[in-house]
Amino acid sequence: MRFRHLKFALGVVGVLAFAGAPAVHADEQFFPLQSYRVGPYAAGGTGFFGGFIDYLNLINIRDGGVNGVKLTWDEGETQYEVERGVEVYERLKNRLGVAAWNPLSVGIAYAMIDRITKDKVPLITVNHGRTDSTDGRVFPYVFPLLLNPYSETSGIVNYIASREGGVDRLKDKKIVVLYHGSPYGKETIPIYKLLADKYHFSVEQIEVPHPGNEQQSQWLSIRRAKPDYVVLRGWGVMNPVALKTAQKVGFPADHIIGNVWSNSEEDVIPAGDAAKGYIAITTQASGAEYPVLQEVIKTVYGAGKGNLDDKKRIGSVYHNLGIVNGILNVEAIRIAQAKFGERTLTGDEVRWGFEHLQLNPARVEALGAKGLFHSINVTWDNHEGDGRVTFQQWDGAKWKVVSDWIAPDRASLRPIIEKSAAAYAREHGITPRTSGDDPVSQ
Repeated sequence: MRFRHLKFALGVVGVLAFAGAPAVHADEQFFPLQSYRVGPYAAGGTGFFGGFIDYLNLINIRDGGVNGVKLTWDEGETQYEVERGVEVYERLKNRLGVAAWNPLSVGIAYAMIDRITKDKVPLITVNHGRTDSTDGRVFPYVFPLLLNPYSETSGIVNYIASREGGVDRLKDKKIVVLYHGSPYGKETIPIYKLLADKYHFSVEQIEVPHPGNEQQSQWLSIRRAKPDYVVLRGWGVMNPVALKTAQKVGFPADHIIGNVWSNSEEDVIPAGDAAKGYIAITTQASGAEYPVLQEVIKTVYGAGKGNLDDKKRIGSVYHNLGIVNGILNVEAIRIAQAKFGERTLTGDEVRWGFEHLQLNPARVEALGAKGLFHSINVTWDNHEGDGRVTFQQWDGAKWKVVSDWIAPDRASLRPIIEKSAAAYAREHGITPRTSGDDPVSQ
């Protein structure tokens, strides 16, 4: 009798310990979300996390979860600040059934690498993050899915070359890179220098301090430099300010090439006419005509469970990136379940799923995303995938695709990635894996 009373008392203590927090059951998979819905980068945060949550809701409502395992989540506001992101991590990391972390912040991601490696839970840095984390031999838990910063840089240079008539025509061209003054913005400084040396163009890289509200001096420097192209490596409010200031100094919008975080409706609409003709790289198309978006509209928003307050943002660039990110996370779980069982998975099991995340165009079409994104082919030693990109141009009302899918110069980039990863391994006492079957140990 005393034993039964003791078990009851312990059970009450356990319930009280988790009072106020949503319960996570054995048949649920949990996504802790380090979101940002306020501050200078709120447009990106609300769109991306809105799309991510919309897709998780679609899987729950339409399919009853992933093979009966419901998807759950909880948000912690970071305001895109590293300290807040780490606080959210520490607060949510011990919840049961954590699947993966998706912070959408380079600074927060950098601060989490050691933590997630110790805790054996994958960190997803879609379209951003630490480039050498592409090397899964050294970074088994980090996944810069779809596009790492070096692939992005190579794709932009290849696109400029295509406009000029080939890589040989890059010789003696002048390119200015206007970059956000943050770890994210500075990530590609060495690769632009490398590609400039390889293709014999000149490059000048100019920093814009966070958050980017004032750029007059930078654009006056650009006007004096008279470059052939400006690459806008911006984020948040920096982007429309750049386009409006470029117009003031007389630099043509169609010779400004935005990077993957300078490619949204929120970047161009506030700039008005100054944005017309502007071109930007992307890994996923905008628009709501794709079957998966139509399902979200019908099933999720039709049930009153949509995450966006403004339904006009459905199908926007950030929202669609969130949808695609949801697809990648859910498919990794589905793939891992096929190996480990249709149940709540550990973070390490979900990592295995990401390392076998191979969605060819036929599977992408089956998921209702044909034309939304191209494909992905992740392996144990390549945590990015294919790195394919396309380019879109703003016509004043919507984005229009203006290129085929372009692949990065992987032969040039992979040795640089491996060299950087090897240096990281030496500094941190990591023995790189030699096979995807190797156990992950640190």
